[in-house]
Amino acid sequence: MTQSYDLILKGATVVNHDGTAVRDLAVAGGRIAAIGDLSRAAAGETVDCRGLTVLPGVIDTQVHFRDPGMTHKEDLESGSLSAIMGGVTAVFEMPNTNPTTTSADALAAKVARAHHRMHCDFAFFIGGTRDNTKELPDLERLPGCAGVKVFIGSSTGSLLVEDDEGVRNILKVMRRRAPFHSEDEYRLNERNHRGSGARRAGAVPGDAFGCIGSGAQQSDISHKFHGVFFPFHRGGRLHRWRNLE
Repeated sequence: MTQSYDLILKGATVVNHDGTAVRDLAVAGGRIAAIGDLSRAAAGETVDCRGLTVLPGVIDTQVHFRDPGMTHKEDLESGSLSAIMGGVTAVFEMPNTNPTTTSADALAAKVARAHHRMHCDFAFFIGGTRDNTKELPDLERLPGCAGVKVFIGSSTGSLLVEDDEGVRNILKVMRRRAPFHSEDEYRLNERNHRGSGARRAGAVPGDAFGCIGSGAQQSDISHKFHGVFFPFHRGGRLHRWRNLE
């Protein structure tokens, strides 16, 4: 009996967990139903994809959709639509909105705003602060929570936890994943005298290569990783990602 699908993509270069190869891909009921040689199958629609590449959907773990509070820049609907158009099928959104996402009520409100508006799968980070440290073990397990995000540098208000003691207190209570915006706020402020365009990594205004960073700045961050993060690394996983934006 001939297998029938809603859609078959014929002859695409498919990138999958087992490698890259020219394959057919079938869709039924809005889901991928088969991958391989589907020359004997039938479909309501067949698309010739020779010369085209089919990739798995991307998960973007750091997006800023500015909703609520700054929707004149972007909102959950427009940001997720842009994601889908770029091949991103799931996003983790940051907590530095207005109001900040630092409580159970704020997270629930953001999840409610996302339902039936966002075009992709989503989760939201809870912001780790000095004020909600004791609540983080419960907050990080709430429905719709991607984890805890902590801003060690380059943030404002209660979201800024720039001191080692504040970071240690958060690390002590957390049980799930947590990304840290690991810039040294004290060093950033010290170098801020170079001008408004020089805040990040000691860049010099007009210097196209200055954004790559200074040795002194990276040294400060290395010290923080060794002195604050590593003592909590036992039995856990620590990934250090260097952002050269």
